[in-house]
Amino acid sequence: RESDHRAWTPVSYTVTRQNATVQGLTEGKAYFFRIAAENIIGMGPFTETTKELVIRDPITVPDRPEDLEVKAVTKNSVTLTWNPPKYNGGSDITMYVLESRLIGKEKFHKVTKEKMLDRKYTIEGLKEGDTYEYRVSACNIVGQGKPSFCTKPITCKDEIAPPTLDLDFRDKLIVRVGEAFSLTGRYSGKPAPKVTWLKDDIVVKENDRTKIKTTPTTLCLGVLKSVREDSGKYCVTVENSTGSRKGFCQVNVVDRPSPPVGPVIFDEVHKDHMVVSWKPPLDDGGSEITNYIIEKKDAHRDLWMPVTSATVKTTCKIPKLLEGREYQIRIYAENLYGISDPLISDEMKAKDRFRVPDAPEQPIIKDVTKDSAVVVWNKPYDGGKPITNYIIEKKETMATRWVRVTKDPIFPSTQFKVPDLLEGCQYEFRVSAENEIGVGDPSPPSKPIFARDPIAKPSPPVNPEAVDKTKNSVDLSWQPPRHDGNGKIIGYLVEYQKVGDEDWKKANLTADSCPETKYKVTGLTEGLTYKFRVKAVNAAGESEPAYVPDPVEVKDRLEPPELILDANMAREQHVKAGDTLRLSAVIKGVPFPKVSWKKEDHEVSPKADIEVTGVGSKLEIRNTVHEDGGIYSLTVENPAGSKTVSVKVVVLDKPGPPRNLQVSEVRSDSCYLTWMEPEDDGGSVITNYVVERKDVASAQWVAISSSSKKRSHMAKYLMEGTQYLFRVAAENQFGRGPYVETLKPIKAIDPLHPPGPPKNLHHVDVDKTEVSLVWNRPDRDGGAEITGYLVEYQEDGADEWTKFQTVPMLDCVVTGL
Repeated sequence: RESDHRAWTPVSYTVTRQNATVQGLTEGKAYFFRIAAENIIGMGPFTETTKELVIRDPITVPDRPEDLEVKAVTKNSVTLTWNPPKYNGGSDITMYVLESRLIGKEKFHKVTKEKMLDRKYTIEGLKEGDTYEYRVSACNIVGQGKPSFCTKPITCKDEIAPPTLDLDFRDKLIVRVGEAFSLTGRYSGKPAPKVTWLKDDIVVKENDRTKIKTTPTTLCLGVLKSVREDSGKYCVTVENSTGSRKGFCQVNVVDRPSPPVGPVIFDEVHKDHMVVSWKPPLDDGGSEITNYIIEKKDAHRDLWMPVTSATVKTTCKIPKLLEGREYQIRIYAENLYGISDPLISDEMKAKDRFRVPDAPEQPIIKDVTKDSAVVVWNKPYDGGKPITNYIIEKKETMATRWVRVTKDPIFPSTQFKVPDLLEGCQYEFRVSAENEIGVGDPSPPSKPIFARDPIAKPSPPVNPEAVDKTKNSVDLSWQPPRHDGNGKIIGYLVEYQKVGDEDWKKANLTADSCPETKYKVTGLTEGLTYKFRVKAVNAAGESEPAYVPDPVEVKDRLEPPELILDANMAREQHVKAGDTLRLSAVIKGVPFPKVSWKKEDHEVSPKADIEVTGVGSKLEIRNTVHEDGGIYSLTVENPAGSKTVSVKVVVLDKPGPPRNLQVSEVRSDSCYLTWMEPEDDGGSVITNYVVERKDVASAQWVAISSSSKKRSHMAKYLMEGTQYLFRVAAENQFGRGPYVETLKPIKAIDPLHPPGPPKNLHHVDVDKTEVSLVWNRPDRDGGAEITGYLVEYQEDGADEWTKFQTVPMLDCVVTGL
């Protein structure tokens, strides 16, 4: 019987075995069974099963798992997945057992955890390069079933595959405003690629409307409720270490256009029609404007009447108007996706207006210079006829007569550069418009302007630098700006900033307190470092700041001495005798150096005035004499060092006396003078020598040469027998020096020479011990009367002559032979 029924149903009456097969049962239902034995006498009592029995197939171990696959391989891990067995053996799977075998080994080893029911497992900690095969078994309450078929041998190494990209969208996509759109696709690659979305080369970021979804195999960019700004070129990049792939889509989010740009311009107004124009919409909605719709309305009625709905031009003729009525025009722009909001014009009366143009509004004057100005005005109403010319007039403010600035036509420009103004004069200008009817009224006069170059802010000061410092102050110096902006520089503003602070402090409050290009910043703190900057100021304002290049540490400076030589301290200084000698130099150094002047390493002359100031020193000698010349040296010294400069001073004077005056070759009418140059040439080249003579009996010196450049002279025209003195002086460009004089008088006489030999010597008588000799006078007497003749004799064969005697006459008897 079924467990939930009470009635028993017979199964068999003729079973003779101790078992029976009950058929016709319903799977899953619970039954009770009972058995009774029967013999010829009758049926015995029933024996009933103690508990209900559920009908189901018998329980065995599960079948082998299916579809064992390798999903990922790295150098130290393998990821496997599988599907459950087709038959679980009649009992739920309780766990899976995953086994691996190292190729080359015989046994499989279990690698999964206890009670693992997931059908995906990653085996980690493998050795790179090893090759394994894997199998998996399912377990139920009965036990472990057959293992799955083994995988192919798998080697542990990083898998590499370049990215692939399969897109579901075309190159171009058009979307209506407000609609959603998505860009989807599939990709692959090993290692897993990185997916990047760009729009117009800018990374797309998620927000309330933009969503990005990326799975290991799919990618998607979705935009909800799209707006015009979502238009652009979208790019998806799939990239891994082996390369990259890109996909592009030009998305155009389209909408109806924005309204045409106003105002509506009434180009022509007549009693029965008007011509109007406008500008295209700023945004065409992403689609070309296909049409403009123009309507007109009587200003006092509510009914809009169509004019045209088929024009792409931005101008239109409005026909069929009633004279004197005021009208409004409205214009729509249309594209493939709809019609814009309207542009509505001002009211305009339909009537002929053929009159002179209205007066322009007050003109504006700009770009004023010393001789020109630009007049700018707005176009007035043209009176119904196009404006053909503008007339500009000027007058000086105090004058009464307006003067036309040019006879040339000015049109269509609404500005004009007026030339030929007088610098400094004040002018007013006015403008009249002209059409074919005539010239309209002039505009109100412009505001008066002075003809002078505009003042702009100056350029920054040039090369600011810190030139000195103490323990609480810094001296700054700079050059004026390159451009003063055509305005006088009022002065300079100096600012400082402690290094590390953000705020700049003013060293002086007003520019006129620093009119010079230097300033001493005081009140600073010793040991701190400051930055400095300077601004130039004119009537137009402050310039950009110029910065002192490097921060300055506030402390007393120690600088070695520096000498900046004046022109009079060149290597050699010439001064004329009697003039004043001045030597000077600029001295720098901190602290200010000690100054000392020397001449030839000795103290300078007491007559020299020496002056030392805070910036330099000066040496001055008045009424110089030749002895003041020499080598002058200036030495400056402080704890940081010393410096010396020297200058050779030459006092230019008359030369000294010539030296070593000698007289030679004295004759009765001449003599020869020689001398040496003076020891001192007075600092200038000897130009000539002056030679003079004097009769010892006379007091007057007579010049015999005044232009000789030689150091010798032949004194001629002397009187024989007269005694003379001679003297010589040297001259240079500064005058004639002292004379040198001969020590003793020179007598003008010819010099004496020995007489010539006697002539025609012969004997006239010979004895045994004596010889009588005679001879004639010599040809020359040597310049003096012959006083006697010396007679000598020599024995034949001997070398020496023996003196006999001197005789006054032309004969002699030599005795004692």
